[in-house]
Amino acid sequence: MNLKTALMGAAAGATLMMGATSTFAAGHEEITVGYFLEWPMPFQYAKVNGTYDEALGMTVNWVSFDSGTAMSAAMASGDVQLSVSQGVPPFVVAASAGQDLQILDVAVSYAENDNCVVASGLEIDKDSADELAGKKVAVPLGTAAHYGFLLQMEHFGVDVASVDIVDMAPPDGAAALAQGAVDMACGWGGSLRRMTEYGNVLLTGAEKEALGILVFDVTSAPASFVAENPELVAKFLAVTAEANAAWNDGSGVEEMLPVIASDAGMDVDATAETMATFVFPSVEEQLSDAWFGAAAPAYMKGVADVFVASGSIDSALDSYAGNVNIGPLSAANDM
Repeated sequence: MNLKTALMGAAAGATLMMGATSTFAAGHEEITVGYFLEWPMPFQYAKVNGTYDEALGMTVNWVSFDSGTAMSAAMASGDVQLSVSQGVPPFVVAASAGQDLQILDVAVSYAENDNCVVASGLEIDKDSADELAGKKVAVPLGTAAHYGFLLQMEHFGVDVASVDIVDMAPPDGAAALAQGAVDMACGWGGSLRRMTEYGNVLLTGAEKEALGILVFDVTSAPASFVAENPELVAKFLAVTAEANAAWNDGSGVEEMLPVIASDAGMDVDATAETMATFVFPSVEEQLSDAWFGAAAPAYMKGVADVFVASGSIDSALDSYAGNVNIGPLSAANDM
């Protein structure tokens, strides 16, 4: 199976399931929210303490995923109403295929925590990256790691067609790299930390940002769910923003850290190390031109165009501005 077949298959599957999407009706007493394990964030403190349940007046069920493409499929099927920290690339893939999703906030920015790792035995670095031609690489297709991989290969002048790409979720990619089954693996979070035990990155987060390779995740939801439940969504975002603020100003770090670590399935030191590479923009920052005011839709268009140029998806939307809904976040800012 080639790269395009695998990626478009996932997008098509999500699109087909849209016909089965269940409508969240008034009077329901629970919702289901997707998130990632080994991806520690302030919202998890509120998650563990039941703050979301209290604010929304209903039970919030949480289900973990290993990729943003799986989140898209779950939202298309109606099994999940909101996804926290979905990568922009899998969001763009789904939206480009016709899934009516909306971005609601910036969950986290993390250039240092999403990357590709080359097996140490190959002794390949940024000065010899052309030697990746012919090598086998584990890439979670349609994700931020996939987008970063494509741009890094473009930067190094490596023809993607010359690389044997295997679609693997980051935990599987990390295991394959450790076993010597692949020559390079791409991923994030705990999986990325395990990958670096067996190899090296080609570019640091700062070097990637200098090349315009940005990496951030969003909170996303089906447009129909947001339209039918604007106040509920705003309350959800307000809880997230409050947790982020307590983390950002340092007032809640001591109390929050062990709770977040436990919920993420990580030890405290690894959690602190990971979160030190994360940025959680304030609501005011997100509503500015630096994010939703201008930059985010343009960035999404850039991601889509890269996927089209690489043959990963058939076409891009003319604009992704319609996939950004700042209404609930603006309302959350006033709560």
